[in-house]
Amino acid sequence: QVQLVESGGGLVQPGGSLRLSCAASGSIFSKLPMGWYRQAPGKQRELVAAISSGSSTIYDDSVKGRFTISRNNAKNTVYLQMNSLKPGDAGIYYCNTRHSVVEYWGQGTQVAVSS
Repeated sequence: QVQLVESGGGLVQPGGSLRLSCAASGSIFSKLPMGWYRQAPGKQRELVAAISSGSSTIYDDSVKGRFTISRNNAKNTVYLQMNSLKPGDAGIYYCNTRHSVVEYWGQGTQVAVSS
């Protein structure tokens, strides 16, 4: 069983920055692949960025060069640094992982980008 708790969302102006955090429970965090997903109103949830247990990363094309995913295994935490935010980045951001064919989700954190 893995519990995920996101934090760090909020309202930011276009061009601004936010850092999202996802804290995971348990002792196996370092072995888990971690991902950040975004769900905008009326749209499907989509993968924004992911990081493997070995810290390899992938990004959606829409966020490459602006977002950075990282992990701190000592703190059981994965981060998403979001820079140069655009209105299209708005939505609920969810933390995700998979372990033993089971998928886990956090409760989500809201990101709003508006002037």
